[in-house]
Amino acid sequence: MNNAKPHKIARFISILLVPPSFTILVFTYFVVVLEHTVLNKIILIGTALTFGFSFHIILFFYLRKKGSLADVEASIKEERNVPYLAAIFFYVCGLAVLILFKINIISIAFWFCYISNTLFIFLINRKWKISAHAMGAGGPLAAVTFYLGPTGLIFSIILAVVGWARVRLGLHTVQQVIAGAVLGFFSTYLQMFLIIHYFTG
Repeated sequence: MNNAKPHKIARFISILLVPPSFTILVFTYFVVVLEHTVLNKIILIGTALTFGFSFHIILFFYLRKKGSLADVEASIKEERNVPYLAAIFFYVCGLAVLILFKINIISIAFWFCYISNTLFIFLINRKWKISAHAMGAGGPLAAVTFYLGPTGLIFSIILAVVGWARVRLGLHTVQQVIAGAVLGFFSTYLQMFLIIHYFTG
């Protein structure tokens, strides 16, 4: 019984804090602090909800129903290739929308990171099962830290909780979680810095 409760908590965290969940959380925050017109607010949250969340969840349930994913965790790394490639397509479509409506460059830069980081994890996944959950939490942490400064690092606790859950469930090793977190954070922060510096001078 003592071991069952932490396992259930880890399962709940793992399901609740999937990478698309962070997309909604961070872009909702950016809608509030970065966008100043109603149209842009609607475009940004709408893009995050559709191309950053809903399409990914719909695809997941479709692949589960089709039998292309063995379990809800997509624990077999070879089964993750199609979702990763589809995610890149969704993100590219979303990026086009954000650019078309001239959304704030910070949001555009962060959105671009979803494309490049997903490509990174797709390539790594061909050889090694890096933690997408940790990377999916590390990237948003970097985006919030980029905007808020060191204060944003307080949200590292969320990344730690996600990492603990993945290891507790036996879905990743500590090394895989750390690799995902480090790659997600530093890749996102560096890309956002370079993109924003390039386009704003």
